[in-house]
Amino acid sequence: MVKAIQITQPGGPEVLQLADVTLPEPGPGQILVRHHAIGLNYVDVYNRNGMYKQPSYPSGIGSEAAGVVEKVGPKVKGLKPGDRVAYGTGPVGAYAEARVMPAAPVVKLPKEISFATAAAMMLKGMTVEYLLHRTYKVKKGQTVLLHAAAGGVGLIFCQWARKLGVTVIGTVGSDEKAKLAKANGCKYPINYTTEDFVARVKEITKGKGVPVVYDSVGKDTFERSLDCLAPTGMLVSFGSASGPVPPFSVATLAPKGSLYVTRPTLFTHASNRETLESMARNLFRVVKSGAVKIRIEQTYPLAEAAQAQRDLEARKTTGSTVLIP
Repeated sequence: MVKAIQITQPGGPEVLQLADVTLPEPGPGQILVRHHAIGLNYVDVYNRNGMYKQPSYPSGIGSEAAGVVEKVGPKVKGLKPGDRVAYGTGPVGAYAEARVMPAAPVVKLPKEISFATAAAMMLKGMTVEYLLHRTYKVKKGQTVLLHAAAGGVGLIFCQWARKLGVTVIGTVGSDEKAKLAKANGCKYPINYTTEDFVARVKEITKGKGVPVVYDSVGKDTFERSLDCLAPTGMLVSFGSASGPVPPFSVATLAPKGSLYVTRPTLFTHASNRETLESMARNLFRVVKSGAVKIRIEQTYPLAEAAQAQRDLEARKTTGSTVLIP
């Protein structure tokens, strides 16, 4: 028996319940992994509250963790008991002391990277990797806009972009978060509670706008994000922290400058094993180099997962948060 967080219906943080779970033997293509640290991400909130429907209930939750392989099922290649591993693309069920799961999303963890660091960076770091290198391939000398610059994805993004020679304008919700974002490579932090970020972007870019906006906030920022773009610019909508983007007419993109809008996901990119391994290698390399430092700002016991999600939704957290089994 192991302890695991389960939900029996969609709802608020109160539906997260600590339960005793019996683990089966790993089947073909599966492994049993003992978690040492578990990542907290906003996608966990979507899975909990019903924005992302679960196939059935009761359901596990969580998509990111790091630990050690204890058992390997038939037809698993490249992994063996004792291997240090990490993953960031589920399937759901990471909020657990241990679990049986497919081997496909799991990668070996370099000895230089701790379990806590891995659990804090796999989903967020590989998200940044595809945002900067695949969805819109940034170029040295460009200036981009990132919302939620002091969050877990944001701090990794700012550091990685700085290494690539890219200037980041970043929105944040307080002066304290502005200082944190700036310390991590955001050249122009904007406190959206006291400043008009569209006006500031136009001021910083001398009226030109930016070639790309990375937006994980959603409903509250979508329309104004479009107004920050230069002609033929791209809005990358990769989250909905304030709620889903409401329906809009694609015809509005033409008069605003022949704009592009895309909605990428890490899970699509990571479904290809070759791409997953490439993304993980790039992430491990930039972290090991010291150019990107993973900031674990909050740690909670696994049993306090509900409080961790409350704090995440209330925007009380900065950087990355991990749960410890």
